[in-house]
Amino acid sequence: MKIVAVDPFYLKMPNITTDADGTQDTLVVRVRTDEGIEGWGECDASPLVSLATYCCPMSHGNIINIRQSLVGEVLRGSDDILRLHDKILRNALDIQQIDHAYSGTDIALWDIVGQKLKRPVYQLLEDQFGFSSQGIDHPKIPYASVLFGDTPEATFQIATRLKSQGFKAAKFGWGPMGQFDEKYDIELVESAREGMGKSAQIMIDAGVAWGSDYKTAYDRAEAFSQYTPTWLEEPLAPEAIEAYGTLSSLNPPIPIAAGEGSATFRMAEDLILNGKVDYVQIDVGRVSGITTAARIRQLAEQQGIQYVNHTFKSHLSLAASLHVFATNEDFNLLEYPADGSELSQKLTTEKLEVGTDGQVRLTEKPGIGVNIDLHTIREFLVSVKIELNGTTIFDHAVL
Repeated sequence: MKIVAVDPFYLKMPNITTDADGTQDTLVVRVRTDEGIEGWGECDASPLVSLATYCCPMSHGNIINIRQSLVGEVLRGSDDILRLHDKILRNALDIQQIDHAYSGTDIALWDIVGQKLKRPVYQLLEDQFGFSSQGIDHPKIPYASVLFGDTPEATFQIATRLKSQGFKAAKFGWGPMGQFDEKYDIELVESAREGMGKSAQIMIDAGVAWGSDYKTAYDRAEAFSQYTPTWLEEPLAPEAIEAYGTLSSLNPPIPIAAGEGSATFRMAEDLILNGKVDYVQIDVGRVSGITTAARIRQLAEQQGIQYVNHTFKSHLSLAASLHVFATNEDFNLLEYPADGSELSQKLTTEKLEVGTDGQVRLTEKPGIGVNIDLHTIREFLVSVKIELNGTTIFDHAVL
């Protein structure tokens, strides 16, 4: 089987706001083969910046675009996926956006191989990486992932709505958290707890509010602990590894989670080994795809910490994320985008629905297991044409 086309598509909502809502636009990637099998993946990054890595002219041997490196390549199995992963990152060594941009393609390649072999991706990962689970995919507890309301009162309303929808866990993040004083931050957390009820799990995402100020992060963890959150997420900036390590050494009363800003294995490794986080949260749409995410899962297992997905995109990203850790029963939490744009809600024809037992499971369908809705692609497609000296190097006016 040979790769014959690699096509990125820039999709966006009509109006973009400054809200920390990653579902307002997206870059999806379609990979096609000479056998008629095609796979899809999604990137969680600036679509236009990422798109450029698919068509930028070669500058030298360390700046070669993704299409040029992939088209014509042979794809027989997961060994080839890993080989191509190494090739792409090597050929684009000096393209800083490469890990974000290649994520969608890597996901699509796993989807293709799964379809070809008639096996779900999690089984391919078990074979490739030696995960010991006897091929069993374990259900996960979905936690609804939402933004804080603009006020404590609005946060309470959001929480009560999630509770009425049957969610037994929810993460509240960004918004006004860390923008005012400690009292206001506490009121936000208190409102989330009151709205969800005493028995539910709540997670608090501080949205890197305190930079490298580990002392304030510790103080907030102490203040929030009375509401028993499962974790305090990203209280510090992604690069503040030393501050994370110091914070962890103080033994805060609630666990610390971080990792969505990790764009490479090395960044995640640094956060795990030196930042000493309790939960590492990996986004397959940012970290060069399923391949690197699976390696980080292995490291989390070795270090005895929890692996959790970071997903604030469509169910294409959600399904890809779940395949990475579906076979580990102990990694039982799944970030589940409960709110999102019309684009994100309609991108796939199937969704990973919450079951009657309150858990989410993968299907046994081959590949990623969800299909793209082409009507949605057409509805939200942004026409992009890039020319250099009158020569068109990229043109996607239609699907």
